[in-house]
Amino acid sequence: DIAAMGVGGLLKEISTRPQSRGGVAKVPTRARTEVVLLAAGASTRMRGRDKLLEDIDGVPLLRHCAQVALDAGVDRVNVVLPPDNQPRLVALRGLDVNTVTCRDWQAGMSASLRAGLAAVSLDCDAVIIALADMPAVTADHLRRLVAAFDPPEGREICRATAADGTPGHPVLFGRRFFEALAGLTGDHGARDILREASEFLVEVPTRGQGATIDLDTPQDWAEWRLQHAAGLH
Repeated sequence: DIAAMGVGGLLKEISTRPQSRGGVAKVPTRARTEVVLLAAGASTRMRGRDKLLEDIDGVPLLRHCAQVALDAGVDRVNVVLPPDNQPRLVALRGLDVNTVTCRDWQAGMSASLRAGLAAVSLDCDAVIIALADMPAVTADHLRRLVAAFDPPEGREICRATAADGTPGHPVLFGRRFFEALAGLTGDHGARDILREASEFLVEVPTRGQGATIDLDTPQDWAEWRLQHAAGLH
């Protein structure tokens, strides 16, 4: 009788997903997956420079990260920006991305997550939360997350890890967790969801250390550029 109920039998309720089971992603042959690229931060540790406009192989970092997301072949790329930031808008000019304005960006990462989740399509099955200050994340990182996503097998949160096994970014969340993501507050990101829903979490190995490299200060950038020039990243 239990087997007749479907793969895995009864589905466990968890505190991070209070809505009915009707919200669980119904995954067809290929799940509809969108990226939410968080790019609304203020670069407060860059001493007056905007880290998202730093040069990466001839283009601004923000454009580089958006192009990586597009190259991954997802259904849509949503880029969350602060209001009235013309330089960042210019950096994205000509790219087929959906720009999303986060009016309360100063409230922290959770505000950007809420804005990004509100912008995804109604039929979206999974969303990849990506950070726009990680220059070594590649399209392969995102494709591996998409390939690992399998709700019937319980793989509904897919987190990229570096080659040494260290958890990092980006992270894919199935539709089950959209409501919980949209309900976050403060600047802590989705760590509480990852902890409370660990039974749905799968770690996805990726090459190199790209999943753990984020650049927040001029010193970070100087060190990374030396390693990048030497072919170490």
